[in-house]
Amino acid sequence: MVLGTILTHAKKHPALIPLFVIIGSGGVGASLYLMRLAMFNPDVSWDKKNNPEPWNKMAPNDQYKFVAVNMDYSRLKKDRPDF
Repeated sequence: MVLGTILTHAKKHPALIPLFVIIGSGGVGASLYLMRLAMFNPDVSWDKKNNPEPWNKMAPNDQYKFVAVNMDYSRLKKDRPDF
């Protein structure tokens, strides 16, 4: 229904095609980033029975940030106690 409306408008007004492409790719990118945060972020715990605190099992050289500017995670040493 919505896709048919978009295609109808795109056929009538071809100048709207870049707008549809940009908005569509932005929505897909936001959805993929949200899935990445939900699956790979140590702050999110989906399995509370087997791994209730996943942030305690991370090594100090694990990179979980999307972008690390001027940070070399391979040289970090453990500076926190084991729980």
